[in-house]
Amino acid sequence: MSGVLEGFLVIGVVVAVGVVVGRLDVLPDGATETLSRVAFFVASPALLFVTLLRADVARVLSTGLVVTALAAVAVCLLYVPVGLLRRRPRGETVVGSMASGYLNAGNLGIPIATYALGSAAEIAPSLIFQLAVLTPTYTTLLDVVAARRRGEEPGLADAVVAPLRNPLLLATVAGLVLNVAGVAVPEGLLEPVELLADLAVPAMLLAFGLSLAHAQRPGRDDDPVCLGAVIVLKNLVHPFLAWAIGSAFGLTGPALLAVVVSAALPTAQNVFGYAVRFATGVPLARDAALLTTLVSVPVLLVVAL
Repeated sequence: MSGVLEGFLVIGVVVAVGVVVGRLDVLPDGATETLSRVAFFVASPALLFVTLLRADVARVLSTGLVVTALAAVAVCLLYVPVGLLRRRPRGETVVGSMASGYLNAGNLGIPIATYALGSAAEIAPSLIFQLAVLTPTYTTLLDVVAARRRGEEPGLADAVVAPLRNPLLLATVAGLVLNVAGVAVPEGLLEPVELLADLAVPAMLLAFGLSLAHAQRPGRDDDPVCLGAVIVLKNLVHPFLAWAIGSAFGLTGPALLAVVVSAALPTAQNVFGYAVRFATGVPLARDAALLTTLVSVPVLLVVAL
């Protein structure tokens, strides 16, 4: 239980700093977008590269990864009919789908896994699946939607090339390839990349806090039905699906607890950063990250007991 509380304390303090800075108008207009773009184009790719370069591929490629992938994909797809029935913009529907299944495995998941599950390695399947699959998939979809919003109509060639313009995908592939190939990156080259990687999480959290500084109450700027659907899917349906699928695959004890606790984590602030980067679904991403985090406290406490 202490791990759950510590994880929320860490994330809450940094977000609160962003709120205070925003209220005091210390930073110029557009600081939220600037921080988000720095995180997207520089810090997050560095974090992806370093994380995947050092990942235990054998540990990640386990039954827990299969369960994690199936539960995440299922809950992401469950949101799509909601966005379509509510006639929301395509970009916002993509963001809502991502917010429903993209969990805060990094800055919140690691301390919770360490203290509630006994090892930070227990969050690895969720973290790697998101970095290697969900992140490049969703950012590529958002890139295509953004192109159409500009009046462009991407053809098959554009759809194929779009991932190659995605720094997150390129970093993911580079990290995995070097890992599997057993290439030892010299420390002199890796240290500056690690330094940039350390910027990713605080930049995202500060940008999130800045966005809250002058925001309306949650739900006022977006469709309450869509926001409610994200909260239900992320906080309740996702952990239930992880439990059901994990049980069906024969997971028990600590292994089953690990996938359920991971699935019960709230929406990651990265979703907000991507929404800002592609200028779509920003209120939904912001409010989903905030409210799912608040709701996840009692859910995680119950699951971890």
